[in-house]
Amino acid sequence: MQSATQAQNTPQDYLDTHNEARSAVGVADIEWNNTLQAYAEDYANNRRGACDGSHSGGPYGENLYWAPTTSFTAIDAVNLWVDEKQYYDYSSNTCSKDCGHYTQVVWRDTTQVGCARGECDNGELLIICSYYPPGNYPGEWPY
Repeated sequence: MQSATQAQNTPQDYLDTHNEARSAVGVADIEWNNTLQAYAEDYANNRRGACDGSHSGGPYGENLYWAPTTSFTAIDAVNLWVDEKQYYDYSSNTCSKDCGHYTQVVWRDTTQVGCARGECDNGELLIICSYYPPGNYPGEWPY
């Protein structure tokens, strides 16, 4: 696994970290989508004044990471989402704590992702990944 200090916040950093988690559960890799990246960038730019991690409510699956400092990286954000795996029980398809970020990362039907980082007016950071097709449908297993 690539360390956070090596990250450059490139599309490949997002993809590699997503695909490592997907591979661990036997799910096909996802690909980068520039339209999804543009959507995430637009949303991040619109949230500059209110960096609170509110979801866009748009047509895509979405993971958000809100940090008090801009030193967090693409890899940090995706790894935090993947760390929710510990709360997911596959046999019952339930979460003992929030694990919806993790299940979106590994959602088997998702084939594309686009992500963006946005620095907020208060110096905080918002990292957004948009997914197509979206996941996390009630009653469906992610993989």
